[in-house]
Amino acid sequence: MNLFEQLPLFRSAPPDGASGDRQRYLQLGARVVAYSLRQGKRRRLSMTIDERGLCVGAPPRMALKDIEAFILSHSAWVGKKLDEHVANHARRHLRVRDGARLPLLGGESEVRVVAGANRVAWDNGTLVIKARADADCEALARRALQRHASAVFAERIAHYAPLVGHPPPALRLSSARTRWGSCSEKTGISLNWRLIHLPLALIDYVVAHELAHLVEMNHSPRFWAVVARLCPDWRELRRRLKDSAAQLPIL
Repeated sequence: MNLFEQLPLFRSAPPDGASGDRQRYLQLGARVVAYSLRQGKRRRLSMTIDERGLCVGAPPRMALKDIEAFILSHSAWVGKKLDEHVANHARRHLRVRDGARLPLLGGESEVRVVAGANRVAWDNGTLVIKARADADCEALARRALQRHASAVFAERIAHYAPLVGHPPPALRLSSARTRWGSCSEKTGISLNWRLIHLPLALIDYVVAHELAHLVEMNHSPRFWAVVARLCPDWRELRRRLKDSAAQLPIL
């Protein structure tokens, strides 16, 4: 049994019958750990740790005492991974100041902070933040990156959409911590703006993945055949994308 599964980073629709997360607390040794519990259509227990903390998935009728016994039996793993996540979070936090370097499309962009009225602009690949003395430079940098992401993602969608026989769908930016993208026939495509930090090939894979859902709203072999037609090396790109998730800066 695979005890610990990574959250999926793509979603076409919420799973049928899944209940909402319930926040609970459990004492593991000397520490009290908060965890969210989701019981839905699944056959096994799973645990994952991300920005939300400890998340536990369980079959729909499993007793709480059995779920918590499972967590307690892996308390050492839970404590270790929580500590590692906190340390990694601190390393990834990016302080935006004059001279800082932002990951952008697989490379880096220098940040210049000058006096101004809280405006942002790109100048030959350099992010210029025109900031007041009390400005939140991280928020201004997010604004600039999101605008850049919107333009890049729209261009890639326009490139790939005709290849699946659809006009470019509406694009929305997401700030989700555990999803790269999602697709809906009604509302279009949602892409995580943090993809702008990654190489264009990885962005293209996510775009192709979501556009393929306009042909097959599932993850069937037919769906993966569409993805393979758009991105022949999708398996390698998916692996690289998974590895990149834990390295993205936190703004």
